[in-house]
Amino acid sequence: MKTVYTERHALQDGQSELIDGKLMPCWERPRRAELVIARVRETGLGPVIAPREHGIEPVARVHTAPYLRFLETAWDAWVAEHGAYDALPLIWPTRTFRHIEPDAIDGKVSFFAMDAGTPIMAGTWQAARASADVALTAAGMVRNGERAVFGLCRPPGHHAAADVFGGYCFLNNAAIAAQALVDRGAGRVAILDVDYHHGNGTQAIFYDRPDVLFVSLHGHPRQEFPYFLGYEDETGEAAGEGANLNLPLAWGTDFEAWSAALETGCRRIAEWGPDALVVSVGVDTFKDDPISHFTLESEDFLRIGERIARLGRPTVFLMEGGYAIEPIGINAVNVLAGFEQA
Repeated sequence: MKTVYTERHALQDGQSELIDGKLMPCWERPRRAELVIARVRETGLGPVIAPREHGIEPVARVHTAPYLRFLETAWDAWVAEHGAYDALPLIWPTRTFRHIEPDAIDGKVSFFAMDAGTPIMAGTWQAARASADVALTAAGMVRNGERAVFGLCRPPGHHAAADVFGGYCFLNNAAIAAQALVDRGAGRVAILDVDYHHGNGTQAIFYDRPDVLFVSLHGHPRQEFPYFLGYEDETGEAAGEGANLNLPLAWGTDFEAWSAALETGCRRIAEWGPDALVVSVGVDTFKDDPISHFTLESEDFLRIGERIARLGRPTVFLMEGGYAIEPIGINAVNVLAGFEQA
């Protein structure tokens, strides 16, 4: 299996995030991708190639113009107002407020953010664009005949909505790849999200769409970030009714229960009959992940890849979460190796 990778991901290197009521070092950091690519090379998974630049047009098919302008200009505006340190939001437009984009950069950051765990810095826009190019390159290769390609995206993407960043995500790589596949002729695309956290951004982007099925296994929103999306009764709306399947699971879920949910999701995908499959690969379901509460073992990720392979669809794998740093490469590549060996 070929891997698409760029070292430009390291331009996103946040110093701190607000977590557990404290400013702490960021869990999402460059070493994550460095360990995954090292494992790809160590195991001989396949060639590693650089992404092709695709321009802004395929990104703008998913994200709004005001949001993209904000991401491109936020750092310079922040530095002019505050100085050269990470930008984080201060206030959010909650239920009693009007949703009008402010002129002040502090207001803009708060307007577009969903959390205070996703710092913007000098290289954020470049890293996010490069990550989207990784996803688009992988999708293009699959559309051109590859059975499967791994896009080693960083920063991740599945929490980013059309005009919202957060959860370490700025551009929604899975959504951008799926939209590109549709634009290049795929009648139906399925997105399978196996990250521990619900892909709220991906769901929101396609929630009223009949051509993209979104299936997500994740920590139950009554217990887990992002808390406010990911319930079982969210099945799509308007033309998208029935094209959204959430499979939330309680803290402490083991592989037996998790794999039963995966089987449910895979059967739904098989019934859907997509022309292509995009997999948001999060390995934060691992037992030792520091910000998650499932109990999967490294060997279980091989079984995940094997089950996805049995769907028999052209498949784009895109990296999302996983914060147990030392085993992240083993766990991520196990998914891909299981797929290849099936």
